[in-house]
Amino acid sequence: MNTGGYQPVGAPPTAPAAGPQRDRTGQAEAFDAIGDRYDEAFPHKEGQVAAGEWLTGGLPAGARVLDLGCGTGLPTARQFVDAGLRVTGVDLSAGMLARARVNVPEAEYVQADVADLTHGGPLAAGSFAAVAAFFTLLMLPRAEIPGTLAAVRELLAPDGRLALGMVEADVDDVPIPFLGHTVRVSGYLKDELHRVVTDAGFEVIKEMAYTYAPASTDVPPEEQLFLYCRRA
Repeated sequence: MNTGGYQPVGAPPTAPAAGPQRDRTGQAEAFDAIGDRYDEAFPHKEGQVAAGEWLTGGLPAGARVLDLGCGTGLPTARQFVDAGLRVTGVDLSAGMLARARVNVPEAEYVQADVADLTHGGPLAAGSFAAVAAFFTLLMLPRAEIPGTLAAVRELLAPDGRLALGMVEADVDDVPIPFLGHTVRVSGYLKDELHRVVTDAGFEVIKEMAYTYAPASTDVPPEEQLFLYCRRA
């Protein structure tokens, strides 16, 4: 079994909550506390930058793009703003959003759960030319990932693009140590990830894989997968 370097802490939680009962206990608080240490632990993001270049290539100036799980705004929100695009960043962590507003003040930001983006949420259906979701879905139980991908599809204009970054790992909502805190993560092996994405209404155009060794002794090496997708 390839777990992408993830080693669970203790026993995994019971069946993950869905819908209004979903459990985010400790997730945002962990990233509030981690802050700039995240960028220090992941200083080289070649796969993320390359996927961002593909995502925005050919978009006209002023096109709307969504950075879903924007973190500190680096490098993706900054990359998109520098490309002349209108950027909206979404994150659950208030601490991360505070840093993003400093790092990329030209973007607009929304503090929200990714599961609340449509159906009366803060973002309008069909309003984005492209969406980046780099390691955002890792923070969700598997039961919530297909619905979240369907919501992302709803946010995209016809033929809109999605750049998705995940860690290849056969895990579901398991706690792991991460930069001095504990977060819960989910993942898929490659073939299953492709199936989940295509079942949600996307065409996978290209895949890139990277073996990444973070610059921190308390974050294990991981296999990163980037899927370049188009709304089908």
